[in-house]
Amino acid sequence: MANSGLQILGFALSLMGLIGLIVGTILPQWKMSAYVGDNIITAVSMYQGLWMSCAFQSTGQIQCKVYDSILQLDSALQATRALMIVGIIVTVAGLGVATMGMKCSNCGGDDKIKKSRITMTGGIILLIGSLAATIACSWFAHNIIKEFYNPFAPVNSKYEFGLAIFIAWAGAFLDIIGGAMLAASCPKGKPTPKYPIAATRPPSSTKEFV
Repeated sequence: MANSGLQILGFALSLMGLIGLIVGTILPQWKMSAYVGDNIITAVSMYQGLWMSCAFQSTGQIQCKVYDSILQLDSALQATRALMIVGIIVTVAGLGVATMGMKCSNCGGDDKIKKSRITMTGGIILLIGSLAATIACSWFAHNIIKEFYNPFAPVNSKYEFGLAIFIAWAGAFLDIIGGAMLAASCPKGKPTPKYPIAATRPPSSTKEFV
C-alpha cells in the first residue's frame, strides 16, 4: 500500500488544485482583448469571464458588469460554467472521501485494506472532477482560438487567453497528479507463500527399539 507520505502529498496537491479551480472560475480574465492588426487603441482592455465582463482603463479604473441573462449567453459559455461547477463539486467530494481513508486519519476504522479502498475511491473521484475542469478549459480555449483566426470576425472583437484560464488549467493539472497519487493506494491482499508449507509429520505409533 502507498505510504502515508504519498497520500499526504496527493491530498495537498489536490487541495491546491481545488483552490486553483475556484479562483479561476471566479476571475473575469478568461479571455482578454487582443491588439492585432491596426488596433492600436490600448487605453481600455476588455476582459470576459464566466460570470461577468470587465473593462480595465489605463488610469487604473475597473468597470465590471455581470451578465444580465443566462439564456442570452452562448452554449459554449454555459457548458463551460456547468463543467467548472461540476468539477469543483466533484473535487470537494473526492477530497472528503479521500480524507476518510488516509492513514493519518481515524475515520474508516482500523482495517488497512478498507481504508486503502476508500482512499483509492477518493482519488478516482478527484480524477473525474479534474477531467471535467480540463474539458471546460480546453473547450473555452478552442473557441477563443477559433474566433481569433476567423477571417470574418472584426479585429476589435478578437480575444486571446486570459490569466484565469491558465489558473484553472493549473488547478486541474494539480488535481490530476494528486488524484493519481491517492488512487495509487490500491489495496493488496495478504501475500501468499511461494512454496507450500511442509506438512508436519504425524507422531509414530510404533516404538523404536535400540
